[in-house]
Amino acid sequence: MSVYRYKRSKVWTMDFVFHAQRIRESTGTSSKTLAQKIEAKRRRDLEEGTAGIKKSVSPKAFAFAAADWLELKKGTLAPSSIGITKGCLAHLLPVFGKMLLCDIGAHDVSRYQKTRTLEGAAPKTVNLEIGTLRAVLKRNGQWERILPDMKMLAVNEDVGIAISETEEAALLAACAQSRSRLLLPFVTLAIETGARYGVIRTLQWGAVDLEGRFLRWGKDKTVAGTGRVVPLNGRAADALKLWAESFPDRKPTDYVFPAERCAAEGDDFTAMTYATDPTKPIGSIKEAWEGAKKRAGKILDTNPTMGETAPPLKCRFHDLRHTAVSRMLKGKTPLPLIAKIVGWSPSTMVKMAARYGHFSLDELRGAADLMSSNSPVFIRESPVNPPVRRRLKLVG
Repeated sequence: MSVYRYKRSKVWTMDFVFHAQRIRESTGTSSKTLAQKIEAKRRRDLEEGTAGIKKSVSPKAFAFAAADWLELKKGTLAPSSIGITKGCLAHLLPVFGKMLLCDIGAHDVSRYQKTRTLEGAAPKTVNLEIGTLRAVLKRNGQWERILPDMKMLAVNEDVGIAISETEEAALLAACAQSRSRLLLPFVTLAIETGARYGVIRTLQWGAVDLEGRFLRWGKDKTVAGTGRVVPLNGRAADALKLWAESFPDRKPTDYVFPAERCAAEGDDFTAMTYATDPTKPIGSIKEAWEGAKKRAGKILDTNPTMGETAPPLKCRFHDLRHTAVSRMLKGKTPLPLIAKIVGWSPSTMVKMAARYGHFSLDELRGAADLMSSNSPVFIRESPVNPPVRRRLKLVG
């Protein structure tokens, strides 16, 4: 045992040599007896570590392990990723929260996947939640135990659709009827530029050049998409110019689609807007968007049935991006130009084009016909078998 105290110090220090390495550390105590026990434990821990003996870890509940893991990740994950992770944990904790990590098995995970699927969660969402579960288990050395029996749900990457011109007309007409005055220019810009919801929502007037008919998007999902400059076609430019008239005193730092509240007043429920704050972007257009899809469904219902409600237009907001890309592909726009406009990286643009391009059978048949020339078709006739010559035996 080697413990001592420095002059004018009440705390004991341990000092010993282990594997030719001098260990000199404070024991943190003024009791010599306790300092000797600490020194002995420190030496034993080093010996066990060298011998490959793992320390026993007390069982931990998933809820506590998840809290520790999330606290560790806060320094490395973006705020948006932290929000997504918390959303995943909100579904995981009611099921696994009180379970010990060592008790979670592959059958528990499989049961969770089936339950979430029956609740209507998309396979991609369930896989994201299982990915969070995996991260917590992996950090605590429990994932490899259940890995051989684990299977992630199959995800259909081609889930997007491209709306037709008739559906687009009905959707824009429905947006024009919305109490939210910004819904029409917001949706129009999405269709005409193929931009994602997030970059449209956070667009500022300083990034819009109405005279030059172009704009610069802000932070996007990908590095290739962030800060890209895109031109505005006639309809997009006209929609933004008309929208800009509502903000004659706008500043470059003001948001194009500001935070504001919508309501209806009077007996005729005239739409009105209040509490507009151009220094903040609109929080969400979900309520207005869902209402527009319902009205669009009624517009498209050419044979309404008494007592039955027309189904809403089947369209996610992201499908407007699919629509824009599909139309550029059909218009034979070169793939590198499409990638520049919508923000694809060069390494993924072919894969993205395959995912976002939606074509009917007739359109595919037309493309196949273009591969054929007007040259005559030559058919090779099968050779005729030559007659079999036989010797006739004369009978006398």
